[in-house]
Amino acid sequence: MPPQMKVFPIPALLFLLLCIPSLHAENLSDIYNEALENDPQYRAAEFSQLAGQEIVVQGRAGLLPNITISGQTNWNEYYQFNELQSAYNNNSVNARFTQPLFRLDSWFTFKRSQKLTDASEADFAYAQQALIVRTVEKYFGVLRAEDNLTAARSEERAIQKQLDQIQQRFDVGLSAITEVQEAQLAFDLSVAGRIRAEGVLFNAKEELNSLIGREIFSVDPLQADINPSDPYPASKKEWVDIAMKNNYRLKAAVFRRDASRDSARGSASNHLPKINITGSESESNTNQYSYEGFEDLGFQAPSETQRKNYSISLTMPLSQGGAVSSQRRQAYAEYNKNVEDTLFTQRTIIQNVRSGFSDVITLGANLKAQKQAVVSARSALEATRVGYEVGTRNIVDLLQSEKNLYTAEKNLANAKYDYLLAELNLELAAGVLSPQKINEINNYLN
Repeated sequence: MPPQMKVFPIPALLFLLLCIPSLHAENLSDIYNEALENDPQYRAAEFSQLAGQEIVVQGRAGLLPNITISGQTNWNEYYQFNELQSAYNNNSVNARFTQPLFRLDSWFTFKRSQKLTDASEADFAYAQQALIVRTVEKYFGVLRAEDNLTAARSEERAIQKQLDQIQQRFDVGLSAITEVQEAQLAFDLSVAGRIRAEGVLFNAKEELNSLIGREIFSVDPLQADINPSDPYPASKKEWVDIAMKNNYRLKAAVFRRDASRDSARGSASNHLPKINITGSESESNTNQYSYEGFEDLGFQAPSETQRKNYSISLTMPLSQGGAVSSQRRQAYAEYNKNVEDTLFTQRTIIQNVRSGFSDVITLGANLKAQKQAVVSARSALEATRVGYEVGTRNIVDLLQSEKNLYTAEKNLANAKYDYLLAELNLELAAGVLSPQKINEINNYLN
């Protein structure tokens, strides 16, 4: 009689189902969208850009009118021989208006703030593109590790099968003990390789988890065949020209260089006069009381005054102990530093574009070669297996052919990832990488 099956109540079954984490494979597009919301590095760049937007607002404020208002009230008592003689209450309101009329320092500060805001926008644009590359790199890191682990497990199973067969042949006297030992060595090495591959896969998943802040159990594998093609445009010079116009790192460096130039001009203008239009208006009133002893002599009529003043003021430093000249020299030294930093950034980007262009061509050719290598490795394995069965090849040759096939398959998988990443890095260096690339790669997945 079969054992009685335990039946769970429906509510309990639903609870168990809800508690089981989702194990469905996730694709690249979904993970990228989550990274936009949860990646701390990208979020920090977003807030940095928001902070940068306020720089131009603060710089513009130095050119706009400045209006202040103040007021106060005072109660005063006058005593003579410890007797209150009079008391009065004074209220006053003051308003002041200042409008810069000739302030080159404020003008250059405003121009500097514009460029710093533009630089923050360029930094954020680059962070957006860099997130695409980081997401694909971490995603492919998991797929690489899974492919390597699959190859390691396949190699282990194949060698285990060969070891079992050789052991059986040895048991009936058809194989030498050296063949058993060679197969055992190959099997032990394959086990060690599989253990290492498991550790690499765990670390790769943790890197991907850190990007979005939650655990990912499985990802869609790369299923479609990749047919490599040369970059378009087809010359390094054209790609360099594109990068000089579009690379956001270079744009940010140029904006900061120009901002430091405006800062230097602003420091130099501190030798010039500063002219402001100012206006002020004040109003006060006084309520006074008189006393003689404890007798109230009465309330005097309140006194009210009003005052208005409008002026044009001019200030010009004559000597400040060399501070103004020192600040000007310092600012121009900072500008020259930024000029060199921008030149270094430009040359680095040119190098990256040229190297990236060559990488796409080289890795595309490597991908084609790896495809052929897999075909050749399979043919070689079949030939070696036949030769071993008829006695023309030994067990070492057969084990090596098995290993060559799995190595070729692993190299082919890595060649696909390397080629796609090379395309991404070239477009990143050129400044033309867009989220559409995520969708294109996602189409290659299962």
